[in-house]
Amino acid sequence: MSRKPEQGKSVIIVESPAKTRTLGNFLGKDFDILASMGHVRDLPEKKLGVDIDDSFKPTYVIITRRRSTITEIRQAVKKAKEVFFASDPDREGEAIAWHLAEVLKIPNPQRLEFHEITAAAVKAALEHPRPMDMKLVDAQQARRVLDRIVGYTISPLLNRRSAGRARSAGRVQSVAVRLVVNREREIQAFVPQESWSVEASLAVDKEAEPFSAKLVRKSGEKIDLQDEKSARAAVEDIQSQTFLVKGIKNSSQLRNPPAPFTTSTLQQDASARLSLSPRRTMRLAQQLYEGVEIGGEGHTGLITYMRTDAVRISPQAQAQAREYITKNFGDEYLPAKPRAYKARKGAQEAHEAIRPTSVDRRPEDLESYLDEAQLRLYRLIWSRFMASQMASVRLALRNVDISAGDWDFETKEVKVAFPGFSVVYPIRDKEAPLPPLVEGQELILVSLDPKQHFTEPPPRFSEASLVKELEANGIGRPSTYAPILATIQDRGYVYLNGKRRLRPTDLGFAVTDKLVEHFPDIMEVKFTAEVEQDLDKIEEGEADWQEVLKEFYGPFAAALEAAKEGMGTIRLPGQPTDEVCEKCGKPMVQRTARTGSFLACSGYPECKNTRPIADPEDSPQKDCDKCGKPMLMRRSRYGPFWGCSGYPECTNTVRIRSSYRRKSAPRKKSKAAPKAS
Repeated sequence: MSRKPEQGKSVIIVESPAKTRTLGNFLGKDFDILASMGHVRDLPEKKLGVDIDDSFKPTYVIITRRRSTITEIRQAVKKAKEVFFASDPDREGEAIAWHLAEVLKIPNPQRLEFHEITAAAVKAALEHPRPMDMKLVDAQQARRVLDRIVGYTISPLLNRRSAGRARSAGRVQSVAVRLVVNREREIQAFVPQESWSVEASLAVDKEAEPFSAKLVRKSGEKIDLQDEKSARAAVEDIQSQTFLVKGIKNSSQLRNPPAPFTTSTLQQDASARLSLSPRRTMRLAQQLYEGVEIGGEGHTGLITYMRTDAVRISPQAQAQAREYITKNFGDEYLPAKPRAYKARKGAQEAHEAIRPTSVDRRPEDLESYLDEAQLRLYRLIWSRFMASQMASVRLALRNVDISAGDWDFETKEVKVAFPGFSVVYPIRDKEAPLPPLVEGQELILVSLDPKQHFTEPPPRFSEASLVKELEANGIGRPSTYAPILATIQDRGYVYLNGKRRLRPTDLGFAVTDKLVEHFPDIMEVKFTAEVEQDLDKIEEGEADWQEVLKEFYGPFAAALEAAKEGMGTIRLPGQPTDEVCEKCGKPMVQRTARTGSFLACSGYPECKNTRPIADPEDSPQKDCDKCGKPMLMRRSRYGPFWGCSGYPECTNTVRIRSSYRRKSAPRKKSKAAPKAS
């Protein structure tokens, strides 16, 4: 909370202490800024709290730990000249403001809406306060009531049918688990197909560095080598041929910069480039948005609002970026026209894209004020935004056709002719140089290698690729991606293996199958996306929230009653193995829990013997430095670690360090606090 308010001051209520410090830094003594610490009201914890028969009327109760906060805010409001609510500019922020206004009994509450915490943005909001947007509030209420109905009714049923193992079900989380389960079954059912290729290592003379070329055609027809016999036959014929440069084609290719970040793309890129989980990414982004202590500037907001599906940016920010590019990189790095990006289908675009509040705050200038994780994420956001406004990368390509009798090979050279935006945001393309070549030139064959290949199954989801899949299917919204991923792991339905890929546990398989059997509608990806669209329509004033709930509840209630009668026990049978329990002689089965895969006696609960197994997907592919057995990923309440598969005979463990923290001298910690929940 802020200091005790003085008579006649204007009061601004936000949701977090970090915001109070940032706003206080430039609003001065005429304002008292108070923090609600998040929501002050919610549905009751131990009962449904929704009157189904009275148009789904919710019953809200004061959150116990917020009572003293409400008392302090109420006393401040009594003395205030004006009261403004300045929680985040989205459904959840609008609901926080509305609940607080209801509790304080403030008629016609005034909202301040800003998308970056800067003096200019807040001043503009104060000059143009708006009324409470009840469409946003209704959309949030609809989501909250909908999720309460689903979770509060299905979760106890699952819990009873699984002897307490299944802790929850959710309208969105259960569909996310289903995506992971379906992908795992695709992998299990996948039958690899064999193919072969032939690669020639060639050189211009005996002293030159060799380069590689791939066999692509015979007599003008595309080559298709399906087995070793055909590959060996091709090699035998090719070896006696003369290799000649048949043709050279020079071309160029433009690589355009990516759009500035949305919530989804930020989480994906932070995972790929920084190895940050979506939950960690959003926590850090919240801190950068709400503000950190910057020497000479005080508490300062560094990025725009981080929950957004928009790729647009303000003209002022665009002009600032273009001026910076010209000054620091030169005119050739500036496109002739400002870049604009097209939003994906279904995007609401209520906010700008995620960008720095000032491009003049370069990442290197903030090294003394941000901790390492904050700095890495800020650098990523700053670089991506700057790149989005810069000139394209120009690649110089040289495609070379090489003949060996009737056989044709191809190779390609890639060089960066102009780096463009890659000077701030590196591209993944690697340069592949070739020696100088001319048509008709004879080449020396260094080696000819047949290679066996097998088609690969679809990859398991990473946290980033699951976020991408959720967004592509219209499931969830920017504010929910990170909580979804956290929940399905916390509940033990999926886990991150040693390669940081999501795998379903036995419980995840079993619960998903039961839910699909008894609640097919809510487990359908398309149905879940349609519900999200209905919530968007409520926000836009195109649908009534109680009518949306009524339409959902009829079929759901019928399915729930049928499930209460027909849902059997949720069993976790495990996969049969050839292993035998050394304690009782019964077969061992393979099980998968949130700690990874292991062997368990099929005689459970009479025999509780378990044994670790070295699943290559859960292994760091290294051996124990004490006994030589494979190391396995394990988890405890303190987080993941590598443990020896020889346990209990060998108890060696190795801590897994967070990948976002490098071994370097710690920087000064900021005073930013995570958003209250």
